[in-house]
Amino acid sequence: MFELDLSDTQRDLVGAIRSVCAGYDDDYWSRHDQEHLFPDDFFDAMVKVGVVGMMAEPEYGGGGSTVEDAALALQEIAASGAGINGCSTVHLSMFGFHPVTKWGSPELREKYLPRISSGEIHVSFSVTEPDAGSDTTRITTKAVPTDDGWLLRGRKVWMTKGLQSSAALVLARTKAIGETARPVDGLSLFVADLDPSYVDIKAISKMGRNAVASCEVVFDDLPIPRENLVGEEGRGFYNLLDGLNPERILVAAEAVGLGIAALRRGTDYARERVVFGRPIGQNQGIAHPLADAYMQLQAAANMVRVAARLYDSGKPCGTEANTAKFLAARAAFFAADRALQNHGGMGYATEYHVERYFREARMLRITPVTEEQIFNYVAERALKLPKSY
Repeated sequence: MFELDLSDTQRDLVGAIRSVCAGYDDDYWSRHDQEHLFPDDFFDAMVKVGVVGMMAEPEYGGGGSTVEDAALALQEIAASGAGINGCSTVHLSMFGFHPVTKWGSPELREKYLPRISSGEIHVSFSVTEPDAGSDTTRITTKAVPTDDGWLLRGRKVWMTKGLQSSAALVLARTKAIGETARPVDGLSLFVADLDPSYVDIKAISKMGRNAVASCEVVFDDLPIPRENLVGEEGRGFYNLLDGLNPERILVAAEAVGLGIAALRRGTDYARERVVFGRPIGQNQGIAHPLADAYMQLQAAANMVRVAARLYDSGKPCGTEANTAKFLAARAAFFAADRALQNHGGMGYATEYHVERYFREARMLRITPVTEEQIFNYVAERALKLPKSY
């Protein structure tokens, strides 16, 4: 029911991913999450099946796939039980360097995209700072000009895959606030090679998705060559905007997949667990919330497909992409919460895996955009209400 209206090519894609993911069961992901181990062998398997490079242009070794195809791939990975750990292993390699694809020079694209598509290198994306979360205009990390480029100075947080990555997209300030008409006009986007001589990267201790680290990064005069500027100087914020909608769509697809995994666990347990001489799933207090979770996930999955098809056809999709992310994150959390509740005390036990799904699902209501910011967007853009911030 979560794969309606697929083309033959898409069915083959989903089937191939499902076959590979079957070799990485819930115990695999639980162990990697508990021990904070990056799943290198899973990443390599996703390279071989074509997932990692699927969105890159064929001239750079990729498959030239659509956002809809990528969403289906990530949904299937999450639904296998890999959850957000599995998706985060490959997501940035699939899509993280989208601004380079669109705005980078031919030389810059040739320098990085083939190596990303082949899985030769991992890459990260670095925008958020300790004092600048949703308000990107207030970042303070600086790119100080030199004769042949820039020196990068500052601190970033929540950089996914920082420990594995060779390079990162970094948004930095090339003009101070007040030197341009608007604060966003002083921001530029760079590809930074993460030379450990100039970069200190540390994992942030966090609630979930621990197979893939989120990192605090300090740049101490990291040299950036002039050719590693993405697009025009001072246009970095705008160069990021085109990637926001597909990012929301892809994360929404991951949320749907995670919700499917949780729902499967919750319903299996409801069939098998017998209390007072009957399966607990025979009780409406158990059955109705599971049916509710199913319908929420189905609605979210359909919204993901609507948003993806709008984006792939070149049509405006801001409201649809944000709506998909909102609905999917809430549906995933509801499904994970009910699955945990159905297990009673055993829901807290790692052997049943639902506690891992629950921890990952909670994250999706915050990142990459909070529910509150989505409310702001929809109120202003869809309902034409005055801007509130």
